[in-house]
Amino acid sequence: MADAAVDYYRIASLWVRSSMAYPASFWMMAIGSFLMTGLDFVAIWVLLRNVDELGGFGLTEIGLLYGATGLGLAFADLLVGRVDRLGQMIRLGRLDTMMTKPVPLLVQVCADEFAPRRFARVAQAGIVFVWAATYVDWSLPRVLVAAEMLLSGAVIFFSLFVALACVQFWTAEGTEFANAFTYGGNQVTQFPMSVFPAELVKALTFILPIAFVNWYPCLYLLGREDPFGLPKVLQFASPVAAALCLGAAVLAWRFGVRHYRSTGS
Repeated sequence: MADAAVDYYRIASLWVRSSMAYPASFWMMAIGSFLMTGLDFVAIWVLLRNVDELGGFGLTEIGLLYGATGLGLAFADLLVGRVDRLGQMIRLGRLDTMMTKPVPLLVQVCADEFAPRRFARVAQAGIVFVWAATYVDWSLPRVLVAAEMLLSGAVIFFSLFVALACVQFWTAEGTEFANAFTYGGNQVTQFPMSVFPAELVKALTFILPIAFVNWYPCLYLLGREDPFGLPKVLQFASPVAAALCLGAAVLAWRFGVRHYRSTGS
């Protein structure tokens, strides 16, 4: 594990130095990314100016949901977001080249073309989360749950990136399919689950568990009862959901690599 982290750091460092060779371009793209992602929350703020609450939640509470899921996606996108281009690597023969190198294949794929400008998404979501967190009545248990939530959220999105990218071992394309669940999941969890039908919430809990990214732990942080009446233990189950997702992603990756057939590019 430590060796993989060192390998990842070395590959990512090369791409960081490459990006900083043109500092003006880097800063323009970073600022542009910050502003574009920030527009998501501006839209929510404009919406809440016309209504007092959405699904029973006010602006600061929705800000906590938005910041939590945004940070989870941002960290996963920063560290492994490149994996969603797996099909492109297959078509160009780059994956075959990576297989000949003495570095774990998943490390190479995730660190390839590491883009430091993606820190802008982390910063934007972090600012919203910190602002919304000032309205939480903090205690030690809530601090621990918040830490678990942020870590688990990143692991869940990381697992989705990797597991869904494995589809491209057979299709050589499918980025949009994966994005529907990763970035689409982030869009869904920016809002209180109480605005959705109970059937959808149960699906996002027991089938595609992205409700654990922010919804259940935020209910605990905000001292809220679950509007759907699901067991309170779910509010502490984000680490379990993250571990299950990570295990499924690892199995999917190993299965995909074992059955990979080169395109001959």
